[in-house]
Amino acid sequence: MAVKKETQTPVKARAKKGQQKAEKSAEKKIKIRLVRSLVGRPWRQHEVIKGLGLRKINSEVIRKDCPEVWGMIRKVPHLVKVEELDTK
Repeated sequence: MAVKKETQTPVKARAKKGQQKAEKSAEKKIKIRLVRSLVGRPWRQHEVIKGLGLRKINSEVIRKDCPEVWGMIRKVPHLVKVEELDTK
């Protein structure tokens, strides 16, 4: 019977993982605020706002700056206000 050898992660690979975590913590963030009411808006716009995590007027959420979030913002630009946050 063949004996399996335990494989460990090389030191270089572990260092890269730590580097990736540091890069992720420095991601850009955006603050999104709901500034207009959803009353009388199509249900798709309601769903986009819910997907962003907004509930009431003047509610704010902080999301990472990524294409998925920007696609949702582009569906309802007349309802939201977006600010980019500085991360140091």
